Amino acid sequence: MRLLIVRHADPDYEKDSLTPTGWQEAELLAGRLSELEIAACYTSPLGRARDTASRTLERMGLEAEVLDWLQEFPPKMFDPEIGRERVLWDWLPAVWTREEAYYDRDRWCHTAEMEAAGAPEAYQQVCRGLDALLARHGYQRQERYYRAVRPNRDTVVLFCHFGLECVLLSHLMGVSPMVLWHGTCAAPTSVTTLITEERRPGIASFRAGGIGDVSHLYRAGQTPSFSARFCETWDNMDERHD
Repeated sequence: MRLLIVRHADPDYEKDSLTPTGWQEAELLAGRLSELEIAACYTSPLGRARDTASRTLERMGLEAEVLDWLQEFPPKMFDPEIGRERVLWDWLPAVWTREEAYYDRDRWCHTAEMEAAGAPEAYQQVCRGLDALLARHGYQRQERYYRAVRPNRDTVVLFCHFGLECVLLSHLMGVSPMVLWHGTCAAPTSVTTLITEERRPGIASFRAGGIGDVSHLYRAGQTPSFSARFCETWDNMDERHD
């Protein structure tokens, strides 16, 4: 089985849709995905993800099932430094790296800050949703791997969000999402590909063959959008600092 996790195109957060650049990116993504044989598509209920999916669905004559747990990972924490709430994947490195628990696959969501934000419950909801979806497609969660009940070579596409994508990867890879949130970046319309490996009959795991791939944009001569990144150097005032 091949699982494609697609981040939405360049967002217009105020309208919960796409910018003009985002619509162009969605078209280029559709050109890439339409070359594949897709068994099923699923999308976040948020507008920017559904709008991104719409171009692929129209081109291929497909429909996508809307899954509530594919929405952007919702918990937030209050950051006294800036005097407002932050999403969980947007902490300053000098802050979150002080806490060893954030590197641990089981303890990361049980710090005082995470408990107060409701992170454990939200994380488990996403994990349960993902496992139920994979079971529908033939892969049943068992301990920390999957039982290949109906092994297949289907391609399944999820249209969602960067923060949520890292939660999915953390569950499949058995790592803390904090490490993924702060150590990776998925540009708009990037495609992350996971493929099952069944090295013993009936025992499968998901392995990433590519994370945040935007080759469809480069192929068209389009520079990936900056969304989700921060300034490369502090003195660059044209790039986002906070």
